Amino acid sequence: MPNKLSILIGALVAITITIVSATFIIPEGRQAVITEFGKPVRTVSSAGLHMKTPFIQDVRMIDLRILNWDGNPNQIPTKDKKYIEVDTTARWKIADPLKFIQTVQNENGARTRLDAILDGVTRDVISSHNLVESVRNSNNIIETIEKRSQALKKEREDSEAGTIIAEEEVTGEIEYVDIGREKLSQLIIEPARIELESLGIELIDVQFKRIAYEKSVQQKVYLRMISERETIAGKIRSYGKGEKAKIEGKTEKDLKRIQSESYRTVQSIKGQAEGKAIAIYAGSFNQDPDFYRFSRSLEAYEKALPAKTKLLLSSKSRFWEVLRSGKAD
Repeated sequence: MPNKLSILIGALVAITITIVSATFIIPEGRQAVITEFGKPVRTVSSAGLHMKTPFIQDVRMIDLRILNWDGNPNQIPTKDKKYIEVDTTARWKIADPLKFIQTVQNENGARTRLDAILDGVTRDVISSHNLVESVRNSNNIIETIEKRSQALKKEREDSEAGTIIAEEEVTGEIEYVDIGREKLSQLIIEPARIELESLGIELIDVQFKRIAYEKSVQQKVYLRMISERETIAGKIRSYGKGEKAKIEGKTEKDLKRIQSESYRTVQSIKGQAEGKAIAIYAGSFNQDPDFYRFSRSLEAYEKALPAKTKLLLSSKSRFWEVLRSGKAD
């Protein structure tokens, strides 16, 4: 009985090991390459439980998902001799697992080949075109500037300000685009895709992450931009000073005109008032000449004598006589 039990247990263990060796599970997003003595024999792409020859065949899992590649920023001279740093990224996937295993072995090997192929093609394409092709897709910016410039000239046809504003908007080297950034990416994809197909890799797309001037050139570019801004600012300040002088001159002219008109109006009113006053005085004199003379004498005394003046008058004083009798004569 112990011998039979040992044999049964051994048989069960052997069967279990055989079953485990003969089965494998593929998770979602993965695919398997079945190798026999290290040589790829078939691929399995569907997820789930699958069978293989036990002990003889092995399973290598390969990613079925879209993978990402990031290039190293490289300094590249453009066709118009501008040194720039180009940082690219790409998406790719394993299209032929058998060919992939036979050529690059694994993802690390694939990334090494991607570095060599994509960096080389990117350098060739960038150096064959002007910088503007790498940074813009269309000429919309130029068309917009031209429309705005035309509108400014139409609104301020005879004004220097219109010219200055137009110059402010159209600054720097604005060039026309023949190909554009997207088509430039396509020029990189096409030759690289052909080379990668032989490795069992499908290249989906390539994009520019960042394009910048090389550090030694950046400072010169910034200084040129500052110089352009300062030139435009100087023109605007000069125009502003001219406009200020015009406004101040017009203001002074208007002020003198207003003052002149006001003086004339005041003198006219004064003349009319004095005429009315004389007419009133004349009427008063005709009604009571003695009272009029008396009133005028008091006004004259009031103006001639300071305030709080004390007088010592004799009874024979003319001034006392006037105050006593109420007659100026």
